[in-house]
Amino acid sequence: MTTAPPDPTTRAESEPAAGDASPAPMTPREIITALSGLMMGMLVAILSSTVVSTSLPRIFADLGGGQSSYTWVVTATLLAMTVSTPVWGKLADIFDRKLLLQLSLGLFTVGSVLAAFSQSAGQLIACRGVQGLGVGGLMSLAIIVISDIISPRERGKYMGVLGGVMSIGTIGGPLLGGLVTDAIGWRANFFLVVPLSLGALIVIQKTLHLPKRARGPVRLDYLGAVLVTAAVSTLLIWVTLAGSEFDWASTTSYVMVGGSLLAAVLFVLVERRAASPLLPMWLFGNRTVVLTVIASIAVGVAMFGTTVFLSQYMQLARGETPTTSGLLTLPMVLGSVVSSIIIGQLISRTGVWKRYMVTGTLFLTVGLALMGTIHYDTPFWHLVIFMAIVGVGIGAVMQNLMLVTQNVLPVTQMGAGSSSVTFFRSLGGAVGVSAMGALLGSQASDRIVDGLTRLGVPASAMGSGGSGQIPDLSQLPGPVRLVVEEAYGEAVAHVFLAAVPLAIVAFVAVALLPNLPLGTKTGIEQMAEERALSEGATEPRPETGAEAEELEVTRIEEPHEPGAHKAEAVGTHRR
Repeated sequence: MTTAPPDPTTRAESEPAAGDASPAPMTPREIITALSGLMMGMLVAILSSTVVSTSLPRIFADLGGGQSSYTWVVTATLLAMTVSTPVWGKLADIFDRKLLLQLSLGLFTVGSVLAAFSQSAGQLIACRGVQGLGVGGLMSLAIIVISDIISPRERGKYMGVLGGVMSIGTIGGPLLGGLVTDAIGWRANFFLVVPLSLGALIVIQKTLHLPKRARGPVRLDYLGAVLVTAAVSTLLIWVTLAGSEFDWASTTSYVMVGGSLLAAVLFVLVERRAASPLLPMWLFGNRTVVLTVIASIAVGVAMFGTTVFLSQYMQLARGETPTTSGLLTLPMVLGSVVSSIIIGQLISRTGVWKRYMVTGTLFLTVGLALMGTIHYDTPFWHLVIFMAIVGVGIGAVMQNLMLVTQNVLPVTQMGAGSSSVTFFRSLGGAVGVSAMGALLGSQASDRIVDGLTRLGVPASAMGSGGSGQIPDLSQLPGPVRLVVEEAYGEAVAHVFLAAVPLAIVAFVAVALLPNLPLGTKTGIEQMAEERALSEGATEPRPETGAEAEELEVTRIEEPHEPGAHKAEAVGTHRR
């Protein structure tokens, strides 16, 4: 006799009984249904950063602005996302996570509509910041909710699918943006994500059902939020403006760098003493967390920087249209999606993860080094191979870093702990894009001046580009256009080459990660078990499907007092 599968809505919304330490696990179909809205939300979040990348040259030809403004259209979103991520993560440990997801989607939608009506580069940058606040919530909360409903052992294959969705948004966004820009106009890119965002809101409301969480006292770390915002913002502004508005070695530079370091030091001191810190410092006493954070910074630079500057290379060094430049990034999309899905399936099937992540960082390092050899006339079949290698590396590592981190986090700190990895990945992307943009602007400007000097052509022949603004190739004479294409080809290559040392650091960090087995309990099951133990149960119920083997999983214990140090404790699952 067969019975119908339990209704996920009924089961999820009902409180488990006091003695029910391990609720029945969700079926794959129920999990996919619950994840559908999260995937839509994450796709929207990623698209917001990438869909405009191919249209940026067109945007700045319309609104005006130089390389620093060009970079800040991307950096503003990354900055807002970075500084808001730990705040959203902490809120997730206190308030209803579904409601927070919907609020972040609403905030993102408002920012998108405002960006579509921007009349200047400054207005566009400000609106992109509003978008970034919503994106910070979407990126961190989606990963946290996944930990509630899927165990680390099973999470790999779902992370693989989620990583594929993120890869499509990260690298496929430029293609969609190029098509929309050529067919309708650049403003349509911002309207494009609005129906997707509204659709995600509806799907999340209908499909995502989480149990009610015990709500403790609400204590938010406002001072910590202010300090981390000051530290990151000052650093990004310095990286963007140094070398153009003022010298790298100047009083202004010293003041800005010193101010950023001071704010960072104060932030650490505040977090060590805060009753409810944004980023619990005791987490960083764990080797796994420290190494995944280091690797996440490098992956953030590769993930965001590759998309932004490849689009600039295709249009300014190769003279391609936004649509064509988006199409030319498809090898990276395919490499990343295929890698993410296949490796996610292998991790869930075998429980082995480290060998795949080490291989992924190796691919990333080699791919970036090869991208550092490109010129304005590099054969396209070379670019196809180089981009595919980078894509495979990103797909193998990006989401699995989060998987490995969540595997050692206590369930009560899953929000703050998960957001720390997202925070540093976004920080790496934001600082990396700003630094790479500054390097690109300096390299391209110097090479253009040298090339024009060799031709005996005055800088005025560059039109708007003579003032350091992004040039419009269609308005330039043939010989001058060739100078610009050569300059941007060489400059973009230097940008990719500069990212290679970071990829090497990521490789070393992943290689040093403790090769811990993946746990087999979901966050909901862990919370139910802890509740049962606290109410007097002497032994938790065995895990469903775990009768055949016992996994020893090293996890961090949450300290009982703020600032207290706890070593890793080894918990044992039933054989």
